[in-house]
Amino acid sequence: MPPVELFDLSKIDLNKIVITKEEIQAVNPQRHEMDQLDGIIWYDKEKFLILGYKDVTEKEFWVRGHIPGRPLMPGVIMIEAAAQLSSVFVKHVYQLPGFIGFASIDSAKFRKTVEPGKRLYLLGHITVFKRRLYTCVVQGIVDGTMVFDTVVSGLNV
Repeated sequence: MPPVELFDLSKIDLNKIVITKEEIQAVNPQRHEMDQLDGIIWYDKEKFLILGYKDVTEKEFWVRGHIPGRPLMPGVIMIEAAAQLSSVFVKHVYQLPGFIGFASIDSAKFRKTVEPGKRLYLLGHITVFKRRLYTCVVQGIVDGTMVFDTVVSGLNV
């Protein structure tokens, strides 16, 4: 049974973009195939909550080979999207200086598949926030169903 969602998506305007792709790219260095975050829809700075998304398309680099005839978003790419969400949060919202490196995956559970043509919503909650290290719980939601949940940490190097 999946955990309870970090917050209620029905109370958020899912069409409003508060951090654009360009603003994400100003703080996250990933480009081309490794750019896995399309926008930030909402955040609550005081409660350490954030909502972003990735539009999964037929043009993703993994579609051809994972799996031919039935393309499924690899779990490692979902985790990368989660890490990028958390990085944008600490760099853009909290203005943490320096380079953010991926420190750890403390847990991950994949519950459903993600296919091209879907929007993957990424719900995040920073649970530890220090100058050099942070931890973020991230949940992936597609069509109202939790498809994965993870805990990732980043290191300010």
